[in-house]
Amino acid sequence: MSSMLQIDDKIIGLPVLEEKFVCDLDKCKGACCVLGDAGAPLLDEELPVLREILPSIRPYLRKESAAEIDIAGTHVIDENDNEPVTPLLNGKECVYAIFENGIARCAIEKAWMDGKISYRKPISCHLYPVRIKEYGNFTAVNYDRWPVCKPAVSNGRKLDVPVFEFCRESVIRRFGEKFYKELEIASKSFAAE
Repeated sequence: MSSMLQIDDKIIGLPVLEEKFVCDLDKCKGACCVLGDAGAPLLDEELPVLREILPSIRPYLRKESAAEIDIAGTHVIDENDNEPVTPLLNGKECVYAIFENGIARCAIEKAWMDGKISYRKPISCHLYPVRIKEYGNFTAVNYDRWPVCKPAVSNGRKLDVPVFEFCRESVIRRFGEKFYKELEIASKSFAAE
């Protein structure tokens, strides 16, 4: 059996269909917003959006985060991938991270939930643990395994929720309803094998 599936110009790693995942913030404390060697990847079309919404999200930001954005900007270019990412605060958490009851959350998403903006958060954050990489003539769609997400894997197995189902909203946001329906069909056919 192949370890990949192709839908249109997207090459999907089968773990997206087969592995289980449901975030468990009480256990991981939002570590994905805090750990890592770079900020969240950003699409080029998200860069002007971040600049536009900054005044609306500024009240949600921590003072030190707002100061860092004033210096670094709403995004920076990652020196390893030469692609835009969210800035980090002191080389650690994303500048858009806020902390509620010891759990890292997104200030952008909080403003969205409060109806202040129509942009939810960077699509790479919304899609996680699915990671997207654009290549010349195709888009790779893969499951990113990260030790900090072990509670999410356990939770996903307990609830029997595949990665793509956990990411339903974000997959539809990024690729559309038709693509998601094709993932569902593919998942059922692989399960039947």
